[in-house]
Amino acid sequence: MTTPTIEHAYTTCEEITRTQARNFYWGIRLLRPQRRAALCAVYALARRVDDIGDGDAPPEEKATRLEEVRKELAALDRSGDPVMVAVADAARRYPIPLGAFEELLDGVWMDVEGRQYATFGELTEYCRCVAGSIGRLCLGVFGHTPHPRAAEWADALGIALQQTNILRDIREDLLNGRVYLPQADLDAFGVELRIADGALADPDGSLANLIRHSAARAREWYAEGLRLGPLLDRRSAACCLAMAGIYRRLLERIAEQPAAVYDTRLSLSGTEKLGVAVRALGGRAA
Repeated sequence: MTTPTIEHAYTTCEEITRTQARNFYWGIRLLRPQRRAALCAVYALARRVDDIGDGDAPPEEKATRLEEVRKELAALDRSGDPVMVAVADAARRYPIPLGAFEELLDGVWMDVEGRQYATFGELTEYCRCVAGSIGRLCLGVFGHTPHPRAAEWADALGIALQQTNILRDIREDLLNGRVYLPQADLDAFGVELRIADGALADPDGSLANLIRHSAARAREWYAEGLRLGPLLDRRSAACCLAMAGIYRRLLERIAEQPAAVYDTRLSLSGTEKLGVAVRALGGRAA
């Protein structure tokens, strides 16, 4: 295999990010070119791992493909894959914690196994693997003032975003045989997740109550994670605020009207996302 040029490798990653990062790209595009390219490389590899977990291949094939990614990471400087070439170059330029990709692989394997979660503590560990890892990878690219809790706050922000995803995707996940809401929460609110006539069934409003409760908990993770903001340089802060702002606004919409996720996949319009990005560039949270 001919090793692609660095320029081609980054162009490949930027195209993947532009076309597939429906929410994250609104923040990523606010970075200066070199950091934007590096974060696109991070996103492209993370997307590859996610796509393995979400694909239609049998579990045995998914396990093989995840292991192939682990091996490529271990030999990153020898890879001829454009995404890996870009990640390797980005890691030479910035203090990207490549070990976080290993955590992402662990988290996606939990999905392949079909793991369910008895408690919120167990769910948090899953969120830390699949999303906290992304927060820490982003922090490696962002320009920021060193702080002993910076990685912890980046981790918390990723966990907040993943909790938002879980609430948005309850129906879609259930149709795919996955349940992320902790069993302890389902029991506490008397919820039995099921689909009726194509929508989540909620005859007594207990699911809506659980969603509001979960949204309130996610807000606490956002509050913790956004403590990272003052440490970041202007463009990095804008990127962080835009990505978090889009998901946080989505969370508030879900909390206000839980039934909106019962029969569809809720999202913000392009105009709304642009508004969040503009506010973030001005240093204002959505």
